[in-house]
Amino acid sequence: MGAVVPTGYVLVTVGRCTAVARVELEDDARALLAEGTLYEAAARDLAARPLPGRGVAYAIALPVTGARVVVRHNRHGGLLAPLTKDVFLPPTRAPHELDASLRLAAMGVRTPTVSMYGVERVYGILRRADVMTLEVMGSRDLATYLLPGEVPAVRAEAWRATRALVRSLNAAGARHHDLNVKNVLLADGEGGLVAWVLDVDRVRFGDAHAASVRVGNATRLLQSARKWRTERGAVFDEREVAELGAPHGASPYS
Repeated sequence: MGAVVPTGYVLVTVGRCTAVARVELEDDARALLAEGTLYEAAARDLAARPLPGRGVAYAIALPVTGARVVVRHNRHGGLLAPLTKDVFLPPTRAPHELDASLRLAAMGVRTPTVSMYGVERVYGILRRADVMTLEVMGSRDLATYLLPGEVPAVRAEAWRATRALVRSLNAAGARHHDLNVKNVLLADGEGGLVAWVLDVDRVRFGDAHAASVRVGNATRLLQSARKWRTERGAVFDEREVAELGAPHGASPYS
């Protein structure tokens, strides 16, 4: 696969599949790949908890260490998704997600640790990829806090934590091109709710002082919240997002 293996990770190859895994999870990687891909092994786990999204992800306990993780299969989005589906040119998005997660964590941005990723050779040069992250226990996404019936004070606390997360992304110069209400997880912390950002394969790094990073992150989150309001009746005050830098009247299609 020619993968660059960061410090603290190891390369594991079984058959047509290769994984880059944290050193302490090498035996877990071998056990999972013995059943096929990481995602196939997770889907076969009778104790797996399905997590709906663009495609179903699975929360499982690893077979050797017992660590709690979430396994997600990489799929394309956008207009070409019905054609491109889940196949990528090498090296796929998975190595970038690992690199981005390590950079974000080093700069104080909360994102679940990428425990391992796996790449499967298909159709000659093409590849499929799975990404495994540590499970954020007791968490739920921002979208659930916006649904009618949520206690207003709890919803406000969720937005406070989300704003802190977005500010940390901005300070890191990290533009998340798919920052949405399903990609922000909230869990209890020492001082109240804390927020974690998901799907960091869509993060690109730039100048922390560039307005495009701040406005881009806020505008993308606002677009998502508006869509959730239209489709699910989400309750929120746009000022919760606008103070992060979303321009007034930002188009949902910009």
